[in-house]
Amino acid sequence: MVGAITAETPANITVYSELEVRRTPGVNLDDRLRMIPGFSNFRRSSSVVANPTTQGLSLRGIGSSGASRTLVLWDGIPLNDPFGGWVYWTRVDPEEVDRVEVSRGASTSLFGDRAMSGAVALFSRQPARRVEGGYEGGNRGTHSVNGGGGFLAGSFGASAHVRAFTTDGYYIVPEGRRGGIDRRAKSRFVAADTRLDYLGSRDRFFAKLDLITEERGNGTMVTANSTTMGNLGAHYSRQLGRDSISALAYHTRAEYRAAFSTITADRNTERLSFRQQVPSEATGAAGFYRAQRTGFSFTGGADMQRVEGTSTDTLVPTGRRVGGGSLFQRGVYAQSDFRVKQAQFFLGARQQATGQNTSFFSPSAGFAAGRGPLRFRGSAYRSFRAPTLNELYREFRAGNAVTQANPRLRQESLNGAEFGVDVQAEQTRAGLTFYRNELSDLITNVTLSATPALITRQRRNAGAAVSRGIEAEVRRRWRNWTGELSYLFADARVSTRERIAQIPKHGGSAQLGYFREGTLVNVGIRAVGLQFEDDRNTFVLPGFALIQVAVSQRIKGPMSAILNVENLGNRLFYTGFTPAPQIGFPRLWRAGLRWQSR
Repeated sequence: MVGAITAETPANITVYSELEVRRTPGVNLDDRLRMIPGFSNFRRSSSVVANPTTQGLSLRGIGSSGASRTLVLWDGIPLNDPFGGWVYWTRVDPEEVDRVEVSRGASTSLFGDRAMSGAVALFSRQPARRVEGGYEGGNRGTHSVNGGGGFLAGSFGASAHVRAFTTDGYYIVPEGRRGGIDRRAKSRFVAADTRLDYLGSRDRFFAKLDLITEERGNGTMVTANSTTMGNLGAHYSRQLGRDSISALAYHTRAEYRAAFSTITADRNTERLSFRQQVPSEATGAAGFYRAQRTGFSFTGGADMQRVEGTSTDTLVPTGRRVGGGSLFQRGVYAQSDFRVKQAQFFLGARQQATGQNTSFFSPSAGFAAGRGPLRFRGSAYRSFRAPTLNELYREFRAGNAVTQANPRLRQESLNGAEFGVDVQAEQTRAGLTFYRNELSDLITNVTLSATPALITRQRRNAGAAVSRGIEAEVRRRWRNWTGELSYLFADARVSTRERIAQIPKHGGSAQLGYFREGTLVNVGIRAVGLQFEDDRNTFVLPGFALIQVAVSQRIKGPMSAILNVENLGNRLFYTGFTPAPQIGFPRLWRAGLRWQSR
């Protein structure tokens, strides 16, 4: 597990700076990063109110279930939930992020399981003397408070931050289909983190602790979920001339709780079907050595993670269902690059024990060559994802759609290749990437039976699938203005030609921003094409486009006024079928004050 991405791969990489993260509306980071086409959770819903088990991240149209096919790192430590692989985006305050690196594709061997479609690296701001705080209030009973600070004394630094959020939420069923049991999907959470740093001339060390507790109402009288989670991590690095060594370790403990129900067709009657409790924990460690010479660099290391968890269902009226186990994964890897004139070549390999009494070999190779403002790049790679404990042992219910666990699941694998060209001028950057991924044993939710009253699915290995597409992006700066255009075409199909569920063929975004002397204005539009809810391509989720606005104006000194509006046009869009249609967030606005002194 290596924190930085940019210097390690010839992949298509998007880097969001602190300013670019701030100027995009969204309570949590996932809503802000959705402006990157192909950045998608299992559902189209925002993590503000959606069940966290649907927040598995995938890139480039890879993934048709709630588990992540993308590894998310926060200061080098995995952010993915140890039991299910999804991401609790509420853990990270976007205002505390220094930068975000999004790498599409598995074109490096540095990362193992869960990096099948790429990796996202989040970096906290460096230690500094600062005090900050803020309040935002908005429609639908929304309130957000955050505060924190830090200091730096010689080589030692410390920082702490806390954020509390609550909203009454919104209905997730269209008005014409609502019944007596429907309620607004709501949420509230408190997240806190603290970090201690030592910044020596040759040695660096940090230890951090982050905690979160959250509660969510899932849109009906009975259904709800809650989570408590804590993570303790540490990282040490030492510079040895032009070489360096690094080591990190972490321990995560979490407990997810949920209530599920059976709903009548008219949505006027609801019956509790079972309550679920899922405690889990994970311990991981990694170490690597990096050597840099003129025209050559090498990184080699090893990592491990042990996860265990149990899903216990208390059935109504009587009964008990228990499933769980442990997975112990470990891997070794090497990655090198060397330069020949204007070209740089990359070679890598990883051997990893998957935790299912099998091992997987992941080679990678690539190149990058520049000439003037042009940069050509390409890579070929092989990667995998092992089923999570959630997929193996946990059953869940969304409305009247039941998805069964499957302890016989096999690992997914991917063979991919891509080619791209970038143009870097003084004020303009543009990129074009063509890719093709062949997937084997893709884990998806296979429909076993479907009636108006009940849909029964099971997680299964669906066989072969192909995802191929084109990524295009251009960014232009002129004076105080910045404009961006991005587009993704992703044709993802199983061998029988059905489209892979939950993956749109077309997606794009556009942003226009203005920044000058404490004034920031940003207007963006995000468009998503048609996609299917299920493996049979029966339930159609039409495409949509949303407009969002962010405004920040410095009032005096460190004080700024802020305004964020999401879904400005109040567009109704569908997020799923259970089998009742589910809808996404309406127009949401928040206004407030932010104090930030440095």
